[in-house]
Amino acid sequence: MNFKKTYIVTFYSILLMGLLSGSMLLNGCKGGNNPSYTLTGDTLVDGKNLVQINCTKCHALVPVNALTKDVWKHHTLPLMSHYFGLTAYLGGYFKGEKDTAGLSFNEWQTIVSYYRKLAPDSLSSAKKPVPLANDWAGFTLKTPAPVNYPCFTTLAAVDPDTHKIYTSDAVSNNLTEWDSNLKMGTISALPSTAVNAVFKKDAAGTNNAIFSCIGEFKSIDFPNGKVIRVNLDSKNNITNKTVIASELARPVQTVERDFNKDGLSDLVILGQGHLKGGVYLFKQNKDHSYSQTTITEQPGAVQAVVGDFNNDGWPDLMVLFGSGNEGLWMFLNDQNGGFTSKNLMQFPPVNGSTSFQLADIDHDGKPDLIYTCGYNFNDSRILKPYHGLYIFKNMGDWNFKQQWFYPINGCTKAIAADFDGHGDLDIITSAFFADLKNTPEESVIYFKQVSPFNFKPHAIPVSKYGRWMTMEVSDYNNDGRPDVILGNYSTGFEFQPGIKPFWSKNLPFIVLENKFKK
Repeated sequence: MNFKKTYIVTFYSILLMGLLSGSMLLNGCKGGNNPSYTLTGDTLVDGKNLVQINCTKCHALVPVNALTKDVWKHHTLPLMSHYFGLTAYLGGYFKGEKDTAGLSFNEWQTIVSYYRKLAPDSLSSAKKPVPLANDWAGFTLKTPAPVNYPCFTTLAAVDPDTHKIYTSDAVSNNLTEWDSNLKMGTISALPSTAVNAVFKKDAAGTNNAIFSCIGEFKSIDFPNGKVIRVNLDSKNNITNKTVIASELARPVQTVERDFNKDGLSDLVILGQGHLKGGVYLFKQNKDHSYSQTTITEQPGAVQAVVGDFNNDGWPDLMVLFGSGNEGLWMFLNDQNGGFTSKNLMQFPPVNGSTSFQLADIDHDGKPDLIYTCGYNFNDSRILKPYHGLYIFKNMGDWNFKQQWFYPINGCTKAIAADFDGHGDLDIITSAFFADLKNTPEESVIYFKQVSPFNFKPHAIPVSKYGRWMTMEVSDYNNDGRPDVILGNYSTGFEFQPGIKPFWSKNLPFIVLENKFKK
């Protein structure tokens, strides 16, 4: 990763997976006739077969032991029933007049009995393969002065040209600029809180940024999100904004590239939405207006990466979807204004996929996949042993094989960079839904690479300073080394009963300055 050239800063946080996606079964089970199945009377056999037939129409199969018996009974099964034309009420189910799913009431009751019989009472904690070392590794802490209100930071990004930090807060909707001494100044009032920024100098040398303003923060389908361009050098916070796109389904990321090779930069916007959303191409016209087309109508997009994945000289997309039909899709540029899609990986909808990065971990010339999952709110607020940091080795032609896993409760994001200057890639992770009761130190972990796919984890002791919804890596102090910026969303999203905040509510962000000796 060349952090000096990282111009796209995003809010790939766990919030965008739950707040933004609604339930883990976002798209539900689409209608259609089922393959003929005759009940045998054996609940375990029938349940297994019916689940395989019906519950894989729109997403990967969820193992029965992925959730506890209580979660299946009180949350997930009642949620699923709606998509099969049933209504859950007082622990029972009622069949509606319209049957669009092709599932009989007896078949549904068999599925319910199957989960109730086989689901575990609790999930065992995952044992960490390497114990956490609790130290600062090579980082030092730098903080702005505390503010006199609770912080709800949804964006904390660094302009790589000016090295200034920009933050956005979900309550005020203000865009705030922070100088090298972390002194604040308001740049602009945004139409809604920003969750993503793309920084760029224009032809005249003016510093600009494109911000994805999410619109509705809650997971409802009301398309009032906007993507705007802000002149960061302008002193007039009224006239320094230009609307690029509006009426969007909760935009969470914008990427910029000349996708049709006409010399003008186009945009791809991820409209994560709730039940409705999509990935959209905004082609720039000669008059600098934009024409919108749809790449896919699938909601739930979390993050996109641009690259020439088939080596044909044209920019392609890779997109992670973090709800409903969770998985990683490649969209190849058809060189005619459109894209063809290919599913690379599919994940169970309990994963709560949160981020990914392509990075060559083992220096074999093929980018490997760094993947995190850990959204842990809404309908299954229990700690999940399969949440954490995964590395999948690229076996060739974008076929991935899991090579490494480190369990991290509620893992939000992972970023690879050569933090220690030793010529290999280390990884830093954040976890908004860390186990705040037992292991709050897992909220930020630095993984120092010892050898390919072998890391030594260091828990950076910053859990008392905030809850880290956003994390970015950039050279904040312009010393040639990548630093870490963590944004504090201090209140809300309680998922562990009885936990009282032990962290600061008044620090908008913190900086982990890189002090590794080269």
